[in-house]
Amino acid sequence: MGTQETSDTLWMLMARYRGAATIPLETVCQDHFGGMLVKVFLRKHADGEINLPVIRMTESQKAPRYVHVSDLARYIDKRHREAEKEAR
Repeated sequence: MGTQETSDTLWMLMARYRGAATIPLETVCQDHFGGMLVKVFLRKHADGEINLPVIRMTESQKAPRYVHVSDLARYIDKRHREAEKEAR
């Protein structure tokens, strides 16, 4: 576990998303949260259930939301470590 595992996850995500630094939140919801609606994700995020940074490129409320690929990799690796502990 540790740095190598995170690096592997990050590389896999970078390959999946063709090197993009950010991924649209809609895509993250579809690909990694079982097709969860963005509004449900944002509610869970606001309630602290999903601890994954969401960013906007501008201050506008209408600006699209994104997740940075490295944050998603860390989130996936953290959930993996938690699952491993539960399985023991």
